[in-house]
Order: sequence, then structure tokens, then C-alpha cells
Amino acid sequence: MPAGSTYGFLGPNGSGKTTTIRALLGLINPDSGTWDLLGQAMPGAAMSALPRVGALVEGPAFYPWLTGRANLARFDALGPGWKRLSASRKSRISEALERVGLTAAAGKKYRTYSLGMRQRLGLAWALLRPRELLILDEPTNGMDPQGTREIRHLVRQLGSEGTTIFLSSHLLSEIEQVCSHVGVMHRGKLLMQGPIEQLGASAVPKLRVEVDDPQRAAGVLESLGMSGISLEGQQVVGVLDGVRPEDCCRELVRAGIAVRLLVPERISLEDAFVALTGEGFNVAG
Repeated sequence: MPAGSTYGFLGPNGSGKTTTIRALLGLINPDSGTWDLLGQAMPGAAMSALPRVGALVEGPAFYPWLTGRANLARFDALGPGWKRLSASRKSRISEALERVGLTAAAGKKYRTYSLGMRQRLGLAWALLRPRELLILDEPTNGMDPQGTREIRHLVRQLGSEGTTIFLSSHLLSEIEQVCSHVGVMHRGKLLMQGPIEQLGASAVPKLRVEVDDPQRAAGVLESLGMSGISLEGQQVVGVLDGVRPEDCCRELVRAGIAVRLLVPERISLEDAFVALTGEGFNVAG
């Protein structure tokens, strides 16, 4: 994935996203294959590569009897460089809690936290030290709509600051709103990866037309080479298949059909995913 990008790791529940992340971080041992993390061969380079990575994988685990702030302080005192970073620990914890919206709940015990609050605390831990790479596995899991928007804003902000972000999600809208690049997992295989616009190139664009005579308009559009034509009230929807929207408009007007609306529809990630896999975006069986 390109440095400085926000890379969306996209796939249904059960497609292998979390398993892949766990392997990347050296938490499980793959049966075969090799991989690099920040240019270093893993898992041998774990001691030098992992301190440069912040990660939130599945449900974060903290001490239930400690407060959110105390949990962060304890975890920050672990690992290489803890002595050097101890002087700034208090300020870094306060800043991380503020960034994820947990300042008011910092003094509450972790066991009283909701699922969304636990996700926020896990994200705060990932942000506690300077990181070159953030790996976030379903970071908005369990959050209400307001919390989801806040995390999206935070991801965009981190990306604008130059942090490389690897964001795993099964939520198409989440990936579409924050990511510059995308990889599609399906049943344990990476089907494609690249700039997010590249995914849309695999789906054929559609055209939506609102007219006074849908039945006759459908015949005109079909004669031009459009396929998959369907009627939705006064609207006709079809796949362009190389036909230009302006040609459709011209021929409809020539046929004496009044055109009230003509819109080439933007390809959604869901349409692109279906075009790529041939299946709906459901849990893999």
C-alpha cells in the first residue's frame, strides 16, 4: 500500500480480513507465504517494525478494574522506549483521549464502558505514540451514528497529517468516504487492489431517464444498444454498455418523447463489488 494513503481493506464478514491482519502483525503464523511490514520481513523484524505500528484488532482488551486513563498509562509503560517516553506520558494520554472523545469518561472503570467506548479506548491506545502506520480493524464497530461520524473525521484528519492508514471494514459507505485506495477480499483471496476509482472501472455505468412515455422510451433505448432496461414508475433505468448519454437524449427527443430527467448514475462500491465477485455483499458461507 502506498505511503501516506488511506487503504480500505474491504470484504464481507467472514472473508478473511481479520485473519490477514493478525498474520500481518505476527499474531498468528500463516501456513505459507512471506510478507513485509514497513519494508521489513516479518515475523523476524517484529521487534523493530511493530513499535512503529498502531493497531486496533477486533475487540480491544483492557483491565476491567482500571479506568480508561489508567489502562492507557499501564500499556504505555510496556515495550521498547517506555523510559524515554515516560516524561510525556500524561500529556499524550490526555491528547489521545480527547481525539477519540473519551475525556469525560477517562476516570470511569473500563468494565462500565459500552462497546463503542471500548472501541474508542482501543483507538486511543493506537494513537498514543507516534505511528507511521495505523491498522484499524472495524474501528466503528458498536458505535452510534454520531460516533461513527467522529471516527471518520479522525481518520481523515490522521490521513491529512501523513499517517498511512490500513482500514478494514465490511461497511461500503465507510470505505467510500475516507479511503484513497482499496483492496477487496472475498472468501480468503484478494481479488483486486488499487486506487478506489479503479474498483468502479469494473462496473458498467447506468443511465436513469424520467420521461412521459416509459414504455416507448425503453424501446428507443434498447434499439440504441442499452441492456438490462427496467421501468420504475415514470423512470427507465438501463446499463449503458458503451452507449453515450447524449445519444440517448437526442434519440428520445427525436422520437417525440419528453425527457424530464436524464442522469448517468455514479457507480457505487456495492455495484462495483457485485461486478467484481458476481455476488451480493453478504456474509461469506
